[in-house]
Amino acid sequence: RSNFVGTDFSIYDNGRKENDQRVELGCISYGYNVLGTRGPRKVTAVIPAVDAAGQPLYHPRDEEDTMLNRLKTEQGLNDLMIMFNKPPRWNEELNAYCLNFNGRVTEASVKNFQLVTEDNQGYVILQFGKIGRNTFTMDYQWPMSALQAFGICLSAFDNKLACE
Repeated sequence: RSNFVGTDFSIYDNGRKENDQRVELGCISYGYNVLGTRGPRKVTAVIPAVDAAGQPLYHPRDEEDTMLNRLKTEQGLNDLMIMFNKPPRWNEELNAYCLNFNGRVTEASVKNFQLVTEDNQGYVILQFGKIGRNTFTMDYQWPMSALQAFGICLSAFDNKLACE
């Protein structure tokens, strides 16, 4: 689900629980590009943090207690894993912003990104990038699930009226 301008997204499961309540699996927020129209998008993605047994720590108190609301108010973040896009470096030779995808991404695109946490920017949790015309690749690792990774990557294709 997204907001009207395409900057905030929420990822839910299919709601097939005993009370048919959907479970929020994550959220994504696209920020304004501080470098103008030329440059990478600012992406923040949030998923529930997990304990040593792999169980989610995020348990909302009510319908208003969403990951996106917690992110926006900067409250109740301890049971969430907050990731942001790894800042690319300007490459003078290519005259473009670049990230090291270790050969997994072969074409430049505003949609290319790598998600890391503030405390470990060397550990890429999710990377997404263009490898051909209308062809992209997605790599993810624990603690992110395939559904969470796919939802985050799908959000990259939506128009971002406020960011572009």
